[in-house]
Amino acid sequence: MESPLQFFAGIKDPRVERTKDHLLIDIIFITISAVICGAETWNDIEAFGKAKQEWLKSFLKLPNGIPTHDTFNRVYAALDATELGQNFLSWTQSVTRQTEGEVISIDGKALRGSRHHGNKSIVHMVSAWAGVNNIVLGQQKVDSKSNEITAIPPLLAVLVLKGCIVTIDAMGCQKDIALAIVDKEADYILAVKGNQKELHQQLQESFRFIHPQSVDQEIDLGHGRIEKRMCSVIHDLSMIEQKDEWAKLHSLIKIDAERQIKSTGESQKETRYYISSLQADAQQLNRCIRSHWKIENSLHWILDVAFHEDQSRKRAGNAAENFSVINRIALNLLKNELTTKQGIKGKRLKAGWSIDYLEKVLNI
Repeated sequence: MESPLQFFAGIKDPRVERTKDHLLIDIIFITISAVICGAETWNDIEAFGKAKQEWLKSFLKLPNGIPTHDTFNRVYAALDATELGQNFLSWTQSVTRQTEGEVISIDGKALRGSRHHGNKSIVHMVSAWAGVNNIVLGQQKVDSKSNEITAIPPLLAVLVLKGCIVTIDAMGCQKDIALAIVDKEADYILAVKGNQKELHQQLQESFRFIHPQSVDQEIDLGHGRIEKRMCSVIHDLSMIEQKDEWAKLHSLIKIDAERQIKSTGESQKETRYYISSLQADAQQLNRCIRSHWKIENSLHWILDVAFHEDQSRKRAGNAAENFSVINRIALNLLKNELTTKQGIKGKRLKAGWSIDYLEKVLNI
């Protein structure tokens, strides 16, 4: 995977000239390298820089040595989050080779540690995950006075989606979002719940009175449980009253899911409904819907468990949003370094122990 560093070389430095003791590109390089190696706090990053100073000198100018933790904090708090996000997007677009029919999952995540004491505000980020490429494509901050719905359209607007299948949970089941996806020459699968009450009822009635055109069942055995997913698909839209208002609507989908815990015999059942622009059979749609949950397992879960993102207390200015970009850069690089068959935690440890491996992850 191509190194992201060249994409951040031209980013605008928010500091006044008299306070620029350290080059911005040096600060960004040290941060990315440190986070790859397991750093989570500004103090961690300073300690990494001091420990690896001789190595860093082979790439960086370091006119005044290694920045202090306070300097890292101030710079990322002041750095324009929109510009950093755009540079991140430019890098991911340069390294991504999307295939026809690739599932792009869009979902939100709260940065829980970003909440200030006595302040209800918390930073939420909506991310796009490409399952085949195993990469975060981009992200959009949710306005503090709004919800994820408003963040999805601007994220869609900057993504290259032609030929892809976009999956979004019930929050994104909106007519304008469906239209935006179709306008990007992509297809959609949108979950339908109570926030679209009439549509949800009409889907239930459709599956009550219309025989499915296609049915597919998947069974997974693993992690001490048995999971069954029955996917039923209807292409008859006669019971959907506003079908013409949903761009290119072709399929109604029902997933009957059952999970059984082997050790206890405990069983859980759930029925979920979706709409899609795809005119596909149940096997393909079942696969696509299952792929949506990779964003939880391959992105959100790893950010919380391996990167401890939820425990981060970066609250000054834009620090939480900007550091979330750094975490995703590190995750993309680690996931796409394929010579070592280890999990993310193991790769971060190895990068911290081995300069050769760190350089391989950074592609330098």
